[in-house]
Amino acid sequence: MTLEERAQKAVELKTSGRYNCAQSVTAALADQTNLTNEQLSQITAGFCAGMGNLQATCGALIGVGMIAGLKTDGAGTLGITRKIQEEFGRRCGAITCKDLKAVTDGKPFCPCEECVRNAVMIYGEIMGLNE
Repeated sequence: MTLEERAQKAVELKTSGRYNCAQSVTAALADQTNLTNEQLSQITAGFCAGMGNLQATCGALIGVGMIAGLKTDGAGTLGITRKIQEEFGRRCGAITCKDLKAVTDGKPFCPCEECVRNAVMIYGEIMGLNE
């Protein structure tokens, strides 16, 4: 599966209404871990709407951070997640759900679909997924 296909899968899962932002990202990147999609879905269930609906860090960012930690066995994960977060902020304009969902001109600043797409794309670019 190409990186773009992974990103599209995350968008489709998010828009299906069955997955939150963190779940959709981890499902699209599940093969990067030794966990099942069901296990990842359970782990990330509470990280939507800005981590437990507190409008804090975007769940898509939390999801890719979890995947990065699992992929690297925790070695160097802090630096990787920092790079992901910085690039996500550049592309989306913010990293908190509150800011990303702020309505301007009748639409969110950065819709959830774009957040999950960007999170997957950035993870793939930084981690070298060139499938």
